[in-house]
Amino acid sequence: MIPGCLAGRNQAILHHPQSDSSRERSMRLVICVLLVFGTLGPLPAAAATAASPAAAADTAATKNASTQQEWGVGATMRSATIPFATESKKVSSFVPLIFFEGDRFFFRGLEGGVRFWRPGDWSFSVLGRLRFFDIPEEFQNEIQGDTADWGLQARYQPLSMLHLDLEALADWNGHSHYNARGTLLLDTGRARIRPFAEMRYKTGHYNSFYYGLQQEEVGGDIDLALGATVNYHLTSSLYLWGAVKSTHLGRQVRGSTLVDDTWHHEIFLGGGLSNNPDQPAKRQLRNRRYLRFSHGWATPSSLAEIMHFEAAKDPYNNQLSTVFYGHPLTDELFGLPLDVYLHSGFGWHWKSAVQDHAQELIVAIKLYYTVPWPIRWKLGAAEGFSWVNEIPYVEKTEIGKKGYKPSNLLNYLDFSVDLNIGDLLPGDGAEDYWLGYYIHHRSAIFESAQHFGRIKGGSNFQMIYLQRDF
Repeated sequence: MIPGCLAGRNQAILHHPQSDSSRERSMRLVICVLLVFGTLGPLPAAAATAASPAAAADTAATKNASTQQEWGVGATMRSATIPFATESKKVSSFVPLIFFEGDRFFFRGLEGGVRFWRPGDWSFSVLGRLRFFDIPEEFQNEIQGDTADWGLQARYQPLSMLHLDLEALADWNGHSHYNARGTLLLDTGRARIRPFAEMRYKTGHYNSFYYGLQQEEVGGDIDLALGATVNYHLTSSLYLWGAVKSTHLGRQVRGSTLVDDTWHHEIFLGGGLSNNPDQPAKRQLRNRRYLRFSHGWATPSSLAEIMHFEAAKDPYNNQLSTVFYGHPLTDELFGLPLDVYLHSGFGWHWKSAVQDHAQELIVAIKLYYTVPWPIRWKLGAAEGFSWVNEIPYVEKTEIGKKGYKPSNLLNYLDFSVDLNIGDLLPGDGAEDYWLGYYIHHRSAIFESAQHFGRIKGGSNFQMIYLQRDF
């Protein structure tokens, strides 16, 4: 399929074909599995070198405890210029963000990866990064040009305040580019400012697809960019986040008849929750890791209808099974006993009369509040990302009724309540188990996010689960 959009006064048609073969979907699934379950533990080498004599003498319970780690969750509004010869020259989007720095796994807003080698001042990672394709909003659902680039990153960090990144990345169809970036960290106390300079070489294959839009050949060239990110600490765990980036487009791109700008500008502004820098990191957290096994049923009802106990039954009985791993990040937020987790999982959509098997990957930050009376029970809420290799039937039909093209990547919400089994049925080890219910929700945030396809709607599943702390 070749979608198109009107361009400028000449009303030229811009083509941006997308490919989504089963082979590409399989590659995406494998890479996403590596990212999602890269949270399961530290690098063996890192654990061996970081362990102190005191840590080696810890009891088994202490060894199983987690330490507080760097994390963050929030959102920004992104505004960007459109480099093409279109009548609209600016576009805005709502962008949820997740941050996490583990021993081998990391999420840094628009990118995530798994470190596989750390010799000296160097670290080498498999990296995935979201890239925006900026076109007028009215064509973003049809084209859905935002994509993820995957590849390798080598980071050299001779000083804590300075690092250099070298990257080789490509999209699912092999359109490749190569980056060199230097970043400086300036810490003023309340603000962390990271100015950077970047050089990117784009191949002719890349430029012809993303700037020539397969209407004209565009040779390889080099972009030069300057920018900065800012994290400003307001109070406790509350932050303002911002970023700016200006890119001077390469000579070949500037010579394309479809491009009429020399520069491409981006601005991000938002905020969120993260570590409280006024408190020392805890060496041992109260909350423990968990595995959650669940099964549930689709409903065509909205999230609001479910909350009001008005959920309708799916006539085709579509079902979903999930397994989640919860990695403790902190056990306190704003002075309250709120447990915060990196909540990553895998879902299996079962075959039915209207859909085939499908797989789902989820990464989120989840908060729990434990109520100790009359027995222990927990309320939970999560925010993150969900990607499916095939759109579930209940989601496809609900979005189709509104005239949208569905998106594989959507925002993820998770609302849960569970009870401690040990408080109900006392027994050896029973206090480690929780029985619960949660709503598995995928949505696109009311047409506000271009990387979610600029759509409105999604899907809901009502799930029951058994969770074990360890």
